[in-house]
This record gives sequence, C-alpha cells and structure tokens, in this order.
Amino acid sequence: MATLPVDRPVTPLRQRMLDDMAMRSMGSRTQHDYVRHVRAFAAFLGRSPDTATAEDVRRFQVHQREHGVSGSVIGATVSALRFLFGVTLDRPDLSRKLVLAPRPRKLPDVLSVEEVGRLLGAAPGIKYRAALGVAYGAGLRVSEVAHLKADDIDSKRMLIRIEEGKGRKDRNAMLSPQLLELLRVWWREGKRRSVLLPHGWLFPGRSYTDPISTRQLHRAVCEAAEAAGIRKRVSPHTLRHSFATHLLEQDVDIRVIQVLLGHSKLETTALYTKVATRTIRAVTGPLDQLMALMEGKTPAG
Repeated sequence: MATLPVDRPVTPLRQRMLDDMAMRSMGSRTQHDYVRHVRAFAAFLGRSPDTATAEDVRRFQVHQREHGVSGSVIGATVSALRFLFGVTLDRPDLSRKLVLAPRPRKLPDVLSVEEVGRLLGAAPGIKYRAALGVAYGAGLRVSEVAHLKADDIDSKRMLIRIEEGKGRKDRNAMLSPQLLELLRVWWREGKRRSVLLPHGWLFPGRSYTDPISTRQLHRAVCEAAEAAGIRKRVSPHTLRHSFATHLLEQDVDIRVIQVLLGHSKLETTALYTKVATRTIRAVTGPLDQLMALMEGKTPAG
C-alpha cells in the first residue's frame, strides 16, 4: 500500500523568514522562490544557513558558476540570500559578499502595427481577440490581463483599473475608444453565452468562476501568430513591448509611457528607445551632416 508523503516540518529559521516576508506583503510566489533558493544554499552547506560564513557564501557562488547556473537563477538566488542575511539574520556583512552575475540585456521583439493587426485578426475567437487587444491596446502584462474583472473597465473615465500589478501596486491603464468597443463586443457575446458573471472575471477560464490562465493566453497568441504568418517569436508580452514602442514612435513622452507601463524606473522604459525604428530613422547621421557640409547643402532634419 502506498504511503502518503509527509510534509517536512518548518524549521524556526524558515518560519522567521516567512514571517519577515509576510510582514513586507511579499507575494506568495516570491516567498516560495526565496525559500527554494535558500533551501538550495542549505543543501550545498549541509547545515543550517544561519551558520554560514563569508567563505561559505563565496564557495557557493563559485560552485554555481562552475556548474553553469544561468545568470537569471544566480540573480534570483542573490535576492533571496540578501533577504535572508540582511533581514532575517541581520548579517549585512554576508549580504555584501554576494556577487551578481552580469546579464546581457537583449532587445525585446516588437511587431509592426500591421503585424499586430494581422495577429488580432487571427485570434481564435472574440474572447482571445479582446484579451490580446487589451495586452496591446493598454500595454498590460499577461497576468494583469488574465485577472481583470468587469468592474475594472471604467468607460466613463476611459481607464482600466489594475489592482495589485507587479510589486503589488495599483495603477490606471489607458482605455481607447477602439479597445472599449472591442471589449463591448466580447461582453455582449459573453453574456449571450452566459459565461460572464456580474462583478466576475472579464476573461473567464474553462470554468467561468476562474480567470483565464496565462498559459491559455500564451497558447492563443502563438496560434494566432502562426495563422497570421508571423515568423517572429511572439508571446503576450510582445504585445506589451509593441504598445510601448509604438507610443514612443508617436512621440509620446517617455515618462508618460513609464506610468502607463507601471515601471518604477525610467531606465526600464528607456530600453524601448533602442527598438523604436521611427525614432532612429529620424536622426540625421554624422556622415550625412559631413557630406551636406562638403556639398554646401543644409541637411534635412
């Protein structure tokens, strides 16, 4: 007869760390990830992390690099251990010993306006067309799209209310007249199908009492891209990238775009200046300036 797995007892150190994270209103996923990374450190040590020394921290990071651990995992581990050492254990000396691996910053994939139109037109049904329309038309993250409720659409103020977005922060997103009309088409169809409840999810999942999953949205955007003949790697986040890039190419102030995206740092938003092709094309190159000077012409732009 199979035996049921027995949950491992929570150690006093882990409980204290969980309490510290809860006091700071950290999300459940972040808490889970932090505990997982600290557990990996403890497994490397073979003893409790509260006995760690500066040399232990150094050996662990050398071990990670020698075993080809990715830069993103190393960064996540550093964040978890900095919390453990700096907050729970009050050992800032150990926290300072942690070294972040430099990660190359890749430019995001962006669709043209025409490609976005083809993608939305190929979406598998009005629900997915409306959901992907929100991702592009308001620049929302896929999790924010999935957890929208009908009451979050404010047609009077032409705003979309985002509750507890990234970093558990609330913000307002833009609601254009075209996006509102697309949502109304879905609303009428959803009511006809009896899948939309009063004050319920705007995009319900297989069970209308649950929100649509981010996996469903990923699958829908991939199917739409294939049907539209788009060869780029496309995800729901590609639509958010395209939203920001297209606004920048329309000369919208980058600080406004920062607010719309919910970025806490301007340099995060500034990444889109590197992919805004219209902005790049508008710049007069130094060779053009030189040739114009040599020919006695006034350069355009």
